[in-house]
Amino acid sequence: MRNLKLLKSLRSTELRGPGSPLRLSVRADTGSLLVASHCSITEYDPRTGQVVSEASLTAGGFLPEDGGGAVVGLQDLAELESACLSTAGGDVVLFNFNTCQLECVGSVDSGLTSMSWSPDEELVVLTTGQETIIMMTKHFEPITEVGIHQDDFGEGKFVTVGWGKKETQFHGSEGKQAAQRTIQVRPAAAWDDRAPRVTWRGDGQLFAVSAVCLQTGARKVRVWNREGVLQATSEPINGLEQALCWKPSGSLIASTQRHPNKHSVVFMEKNGLLHGDFTLPFSKDHAKVKDLLWNSDSTVLAVWLEDLAAGEDQQVNASIQLWVAGNYHWYLKQSLDFGRDSRKAPVCVCWDPERPLRLHVVTRGWTSVTYDWGWATERSPGTDAAADANVAVIDGDKILVTNFRQCVVPPPMCSFELQLTSPVNQVTFLCQPQGTNRLAALTSDGQISVYAQGESCDRDVRDAMRDPSEVEVDGVVVSAVHGSQTGTVALQLEDGQIRKLRWGEPPLLSVEDWRDASGCSINFPVPCVQTALCSISGEEYLLGLTDRSHLYAGDTELASNISSFGVCNDFLLITTHSHTCRCLQLTTLSVKGLQAALASDGGQNDESLRRVERGSRIVTVVPQDTRVVLQMPRGNLETVHHRALVLAQLRKWLDSLRFRESFECMRKLRINLNLLYDHNPKVFLENMEAFITQLGSISHINLFVTELKEEDTTSTMYPRGPESSPVQTRPVSGQKKVDVVCDALRSAMESMDPNKFFLSVLTTHVKKTVPELEVALQKVHELRVNPPRAAGAVSAEEALKYLLFLVNVNDLYEHSLGTYDFDLVLMVAEKSQKDPKEYLPFLNMLKSLETNYQRYTIDKHLKRYSKALHHLSKCGQSQRFLSAPPPPLASALLSAPHPPPPTPSPFGKEGHSLTHSLTHSLTHSLTHSLTHSLLYAKVRGKTSANDDITETNLKPALLEAVGTQTAFLEAQVAAFTRHRARLAVVREQKEKARLGMLDCPDAELYSEASSVMSGSKYSQSNSRVSSRSSKNRRKAERKKLSLKEGSPMEDRALVYALGEILTTEVHGLLKALVLFQFDKQAEKLQPAYEEALQAMEAAVPEVWLTGPNSTANSIMASFQQQQRPAAPQPGRHRLSSLFIHNSSCDVCLCN
Repeated sequence: MRNLKLLKSLRSTELRGPGSPLRLSVRADTGSLLVASHCSITEYDPRTGQVVSEASLTAGGFLPEDGGGAVVGLQDLAELESACLSTAGGDVVLFNFNTCQLECVGSVDSGLTSMSWSPDEELVVLTTGQETIIMMTKHFEPITEVGIHQDDFGEGKFVTVGWGKKETQFHGSEGKQAAQRTIQVRPAAAWDDRAPRVTWRGDGQLFAVSAVCLQTGARKVRVWNREGVLQATSEPINGLEQALCWKPSGSLIASTQRHPNKHSVVFMEKNGLLHGDFTLPFSKDHAKVKDLLWNSDSTVLAVWLEDLAAGEDQQVNASIQLWVAGNYHWYLKQSLDFGRDSRKAPVCVCWDPERPLRLHVVTRGWTSVTYDWGWATERSPGTDAAADANVAVIDGDKILVTNFRQCVVPPPMCSFELQLTSPVNQVTFLCQPQGTNRLAALTSDGQISVYAQGESCDRDVRDAMRDPSEVEVDGVVVSAVHGSQTGTVALQLEDGQIRKLRWGEPPLLSVEDWRDASGCSINFPVPCVQTALCSISGEEYLLGLTDRSHLYAGDTELASNISSFGVCNDFLLITTHSHTCRCLQLTTLSVKGLQAALASDGGQNDESLRRVERGSRIVTVVPQDTRVVLQMPRGNLETVHHRALVLAQLRKWLDSLRFRESFECMRKLRINLNLLYDHNPKVFLENMEAFITQLGSISHINLFVTELKEEDTTSTMYPRGPESSPVQTRPVSGQKKVDVVCDALRSAMESMDPNKFFLSVLTTHVKKTVPELEVALQKVHELRVNPPRAAGAVSAEEALKYLLFLVNVNDLYEHSLGTYDFDLVLMVAEKSQKDPKEYLPFLNMLKSLETNYQRYTIDKHLKRYSKALHHLSKCGQSQRFLSAPPPPLASALLSAPHPPPPTPSPFGKEGHSLTHSLTHSLTHSLTHSLTHSLLYAKVRGKTSANDDITETNLKPALLEAVGTQTAFLEAQVAAFTRHRARLAVVREQKEKARLGMLDCPDAELYSEASSVMSGSKYSQSNSRVSSRSSKNRRKAERKKLSLKEGSPMEDRALVYALGEILTTEVHGLLKALVLFQFDKQAEKLQPAYEEALQAMEAAVPEVWLTGPNSTANSIMASFQQQQRPAAPQPGRHRLSSLFIHNSSCDVCLCN
């Protein structure tokens, strides 16, 4: 949605010479113009108006003196410091810039019709009068010469893949007759000069030639490669004209075509097929297209036009149109009308090779005009809510206006169109605060039109246009900017100087230098293509963006990677080439602060930074809103809500107590609702009723409550700026934020209308840090018992259903059970998905119990052991209590604080420590019975009834455990000795068998056969087992490890069995024996266990021969001597760790 804005036009009339100009070229290194005429070649500097150098073409005999000759090509060659020109007579001449001498480097007898150099200036293509193409190097060495007209299509000829002929294909509404129809091409137009046109692709690999076909008389385009080989020929195009230009950065070739009812610019691909077009805004016989010219960055297409019919004065009108494409639509952005004076008609037109938006024109009267354009987005400058955020786009004789406050319309569509009588060249909006929606348009015929939306222009505007004020400025003004808030007008001159336009008391104008607060003059280091006024820390600055992406604030560079920027209210919005959009608040930052902010990458929660699509540009920012409209490179629009704008707007709304607007914005843009409270907790709590009234909706209040959390969003998610004063977020000491807000909300809602806000009241109970589910359930129960009669009141069923939505049904069921109210439990259970067969028998059982024991049972079921203890103490002596309290309850009761027993007993202190030690030992059954007995003593405060429990239950069980462990240890030692002896026998037998095989003459043959068989067998076994599960594979492996004598893998089975022996421990048993004074039994058990471990430790080198660190020598020494231990093995590690673990029993016994 950008327009081409004319920055300056430099007109020079000092250039004079005999004849008329024929060709124009621009020197890339100096910017001077090279003009070739019928008599001479001249180098001219349009900035100074002086002729740099000149040479006569007639004096050297290259052109006739009568002016009948012609120059068909002119090119600047920077590497050779020369200019190359070719004449119609066939001469190729070099003009040296240093010596101003002419040198003929070649000649063609048949004459030349065109010359075109490649973009890299390495090759030159010449077309001759004999319809041939000559290709030469930059040193004018011939490469090839081929005829222009070729019968062959070229190397890129299309291949038929057998999908049928054109006659058999479907032709749509044209019918079958279209298959037999042949394309009749008309000959070239009468005004066509019949000369070939040559154009190069931007990379210099291909060039296209447009020439008149000898057979049909119509133009045809052929594409050649760098070696002079034909690649493709265009399809027959009826009405194709002479203009030809290849897009530098693309694959499209532009030309023009005359249709029966229109005149259009068409595009061709490199294979010669048409690919898109757009229609020129005039009838087919109104004008002719003399040439098409792409600028260097392929963004603008210049169409050079000349009327076909002469006027009454026998003169024709000439014009140049600049077209720009966006979102697959072609816009006419500029129309340069040169009138009917033949002396002012352009004869040479070319784009500057270094400045993409600079156009050079030389007229027949030797007047040179240089136009400099810049990209500009014309947006309304309003800053209040009444501004419509209009953006105007020029499209020929129409202005497309889009109102972005009301809607976002993708171009080329718009909100409304303004139709004018002539093409529009410039449009701008009024800068007065109350009239920013008005716009003025300048057309190509010099007329100014002013438009106001829904109103007529007042008399002041008419008077100002009839009687304009003037002031002389020393320099060329390229841009002017007006500050709507301060009334300042800033002017930028062509060299970057800044001037300030002052309005005097009488309507007098004066111009002065722009100065800073210290009185120093401020200027831009380089000219800027976009400017805007803003206030930074209270001081007014002029911002400027150059065509090289440098952003300046006066003479200070802020950043060097800026693609676009915009100022809205107190914010500066920019887009960067690193694909980010930054939004910075100007009132809180200095110039150095802006530099630092733009140089940083931003933190995780930096609200000023947002990632955007590559190549995005700012179109406009809606004032007093959060919307930023961006345009993508292809032309489509995207609207984003920048976080910095959103938070700034929210803070304004919250400061003015506009809770509803804030809530709607936060809900739509996914801003955490905790900000409503965190922004200013004290103000929020004081205006709780206003908050509830503005929201009005129960669902909105519930949404706010459910999103509450203890986090302070102003310090984590949305940190305040350094300018913001800290706000106390905890108004009540010792209370949590969620509890404070829930209590305040509930209090306000209950005082306003408890029936209307009943669901929200339930939400506040559930959302608290410790959910008050019992209170919420009780209120639902009360609502069921006493239903309100007020209109719009919530029923108990609706309230319960909502409560089930907030809380898990199982949790709610358990909390309802904890209220001991069976009516409430049934009400919750009926709304749940529970089967009545699950909960009805349980509830009926509870109803049949005595009250205290009933509550004890419920608390035990809910694992609320403290309450269970309280209710259990009221039950009296009962057989139910002695039955089986669960161990978790016992642990809770023992750990709970309780009064000491009334009389000391030897069992009390010792029994407490014994209970804690035996709950983790091997004798869980003894501990369980002991715990039951202690429970009763602890609950009742008596221990005399349990003095004999140790003698009757515990000590006999310990003696029995000692006997069992001793027998088990003896069995393990015997098994270990037996397996160890058998392993030695098996290994000896296998060694003898191996030695016997080595003595056999056919041992080698047997070895090979056995290895093949074993390998085949292993492979089959492996493939068969691989399909099993891991559990089945382990089971199959265990089956192979059979302890049966003579089995193939008996040795491996024995090793495995030896490793599994003695895996239990006696730590807990030894400790219990010592505690109950069975020292003799403990002294017998521990040495026996230690002796068994030492015997197994000594057998490790004999049993486990190999290990991860073993060597061949260590294995052989261990096998032969069976005394020297090998390197550490896995089995050794396991037994050693087991021995060390059980040796801790020694420490316990010694202590």
